[in-house]
Amino acid sequence: MKHYKPKNRLSAQAYIDGVLKGDRMVLSRAITVIESNLESDKVLAKEIIQNILPASGKSMRIGVTGVPGVGKSTFIEAFGKYLISQGHKVAILSIDPSSQRSKGSILGDKTRMEELSGMEAAYIRPSASGETLGGVANKTAESMLLCEAAGYDIILIETVGVGQSETAVHGMTDFFLLLMLAGAGDELQGIKKGIMEMADMVVINKADGDNVKQSDRARLQYQNALHLFPPSESGWTPTVTKASALHNTGIATIWENILSYKELVVGNGYFVENRNQQRIQWMYDTINEELKQLFYGSETIAKQLPKLEAQIMASQISPVKAAEDMIAKFKEVLSFETN
Repeated sequence: MKHYKPKNRLSAQAYIDGVLKGDRMVLSRAITVIESNLESDKVLAKEIIQNILPASGKSMRIGVTGVPGVGKSTFIEAFGKYLISQGHKVAILSIDPSSQRSKGSILGDKTRMEELSGMEAAYIRPSASGETLGGVANKTAESMLLCEAAGYDIILIETVGVGQSETAVHGMTDFFLLLMLAGAGDELQGIKKGIMEMADMVVINKADGDNVKQSDRARLQYQNALHLFPPSESGWTPTVTKASALHNTGIATIWENILSYKELVVGNGYFVENRNQQRIQWMYDTINEELKQLFYGSETIAKQLPKLEAQIMASQISPVKAAEDMIAKFKEVLSFETN
């Protein structure tokens, strides 16, 4: 099945031309090729990406994450609509490593972003289902390049899953925005220190009605907490602000802060340096992912693993020795295939 070639595929040039012209239908079909695990599509995807590369990289990439129930969908819709009103084209992508298990994705959110998804200047794409975060993250990064080549100058990358997905999003964006809620007990509970350290801005969402005073209190708590972290490499001091996506308040202030950040990091050289480091890390992540797929995709390895599992459970072999044996076996397989 890996060598099956779908009949409805366009030529590489047709995908390239369509994406560069900003054709949303061709863009969607190109992303489908990127997300595919078929060998024929992998070859096609590499050709598409290589050729659209010069037209990519001209957007502002913004990561958006937040605790469950924070109102991410409502916020992204309000923020996206505001950006479009300012003359921007906005693409929204997601990273959801849990979608393989739960079958959930941003598609559920897309139905709640009815106004935004209906706008010509907006493009919303659910994440690829994937067994590993590395695979999903790499495909999202390639989808981002396609969206940039298609003329979208603001890319919002949302974390849908939990765990390491925040780190993955931080590793492919220019600005990291953390949405939080006030009035949910101790505001600093349930949020990892690592995520707070990554944030360039914390937004207290749902700051409306009876929640205004609590939001003011939460804003001070987060501002004080951020001062405890070491200074950012970018030279930027993370900010905390309030917003109500429901009432469309505070949205313009968020964008003004992001523009101030961009002006600073472009001026001091961090913007380009960070992008370069991200590209290099992307190469290493891709190498790791490809090696993993090569290893587990080997029929010889697939046959041996269950036997070793049984031996480990029977205390006949140590996990370390089993791993070493598997690597040695894999080297034999590679040597046989290359000779």
